[in-house]
Amino acid sequence: MTWEEFWNKVVNYFQSHVWNILWFAVVLIVGLLLIKVFLMLFKRIMRRKHVDEMAIRFVAAILRFVLLLVLVLILLSIIGISITGLTAALSAAVLAIGMALKEFLANVASGIILVGSNKYKTGDYIQVGDVDGMIIDINFLFTTLKTYDSTQVTLPNSTMVNSSVTNLGAYPIRRVTFTFSVAYESDTNLVRETLMKVMLSTGLVLTDPAPACHLKNLGESSIDFFCTCYCDNEDYWDVFYYVMEHGFEELKRAGIEIPFKQLVVAEKQSVDRMPVAYDALPKRQEKARAQTYKPLTTDDFEDLSFREIQERLMEDAKQNKIEREKEKNAAKARRKKKKENGDAK
Repeated sequence: MTWEEFWNKVVNYFQSHVWNILWFAVVLIVGLLLIKVFLMLFKRIMRRKHVDEMAIRFVAAILRFVLLLVLVLILLSIIGISITGLTAALSAAVLAIGMALKEFLANVASGIILVGSNKYKTGDYIQVGDVDGMIIDINFLFTTLKTYDSTQVTLPNSTMVNSSVTNLGAYPIRRVTFTFSVAYESDTNLVRETLMKVMLSTGLVLTDPAPACHLKNLGESSIDFFCTCYCDNEDYWDVFYYVMEHGFEELKRAGIEIPFKQLVVAEKQSVDRMPVAYDALPKRQEKARAQTYKPLTTDDFEDLSFREIQERLMEDAKQNKIEREKEKNAAKARRKKKKENGDAK
């Protein structure tokens, strides 16, 4: 085919399908404008309802992809391409891609679950296994965290859904806990008053719920006080470091010793024998137990088979032997006791 023949075919196609081509252009332009306007209205409505910005971006990206796919199918039908076979081929391709990209689709589905459940929002401080940090983004595949040392950690969305997640930023206030160890000879009331004064000395600590301080543990080298106070979520680390630093200084100012771990070693000069509360082990006395064995009676011969009657007779003989042994031992014990009493007289 020469260049001139090719050009003539192109010209003939445009001449015979001019209205389809114009309609294609109109639908393309109008469709893109409608998609853009629809997404703008969607974002505006969601922001008025105070939906998290991260969730708005996530859902808007999904809607944009779906609407563009629908627009492409409409445009193909306008220019005369049958979308029936295309739809079947697309379905088969989606199935094959789904089998190959199982983990990918699992992350996408998990991302939809995360955003749809609205359990986490931008700025929440969470712990997932050994990783903890502040959420800065959740997209189709990953959740991105910023750790306390400004390191970026990216977690697959499936990990977020299938793991135990501790959301430390779920509520507006948060409890801060401290443990202070002091020497055994310290005045416990003075320790408690000092630590309470430290926690109440900063306006970042809430007075309702009120701070608390209690003696928690008697350790090997120290007594441990457990202190708690509440603050706004964003003030957690400021309160934690403030109380730790000033608590240490105020305990020193009050003359309260903060001990280090000690081990006292003493040399033993003599070997002492521990006293025993009795001379010998007591004799075993058998517990009186309920009789569980039921002897064979004449009424049983009507209900039992010959084999069962034989087994019961053997069991009776065995039980009788046991009873005779018990009686023999009891008589022997009585004779022995009688003899011992006669010798004693």
